[in-house]
Amino acid sequence: MSARGCTSGVVYVHSSPSAVCPHVEWAISGTLGGRADLKWTAQPAAPGQLRAECAWTGDAGTGASLVSALRAWPMLRFEVTEEPSPGVDGERFCHVPGLGLWRARTSANGDIVVNEDQLRTLMTANRAAEAMTHRIGELLGAAWDDALEPFRRAGDGAPVTWLHRVG
Repeated sequence: MSARGCTSGVVYVHSSPSAVCPHVEWAISGTLGGRADLKWTAQPAAPGQLRAECAWTGDAGTGASLVSALRAWPMLRFEVTEEPSPGVDGERFCHVPGLGLWRARTSANGDIVVNEDQLRTLMTANRAAEAMTHRIGELLGAAWDDALEPFRRAGDGAPVTWLHRVG
């Protein structure tokens, strides 16, 4: 691991066409520097699609690298989490076709962190209560959570693969 510190996280591929699954594994393998052999299972929330998840360990910033690799396939539904590490906030990323990518910092317990500058901008730009409520929902990733929740529930009890970044 580098001087940036070691952290861990999880990649949840909530839905993928079967033809794309090997490419997803190669992308994760290339990012982590080791073979990813994911256990793909049927995704009941999207018949004909598959799902997999893997826990990973690596340098701080590996979550963003995994997301960059997975964005090559815009039809994927996925989430990537990265735990906080010394001097580095945690992060959560969600990707949904039609919504695109959402990214937020997370606290030690996994809550979304909205920083001071975001709050100041929110209060300055959104005087109406309805507009403010909508913008808070955007900051918290509400649309992504709503879109992914059926896929998360369908994955309860699925196997998890553990991966470690090499080097």
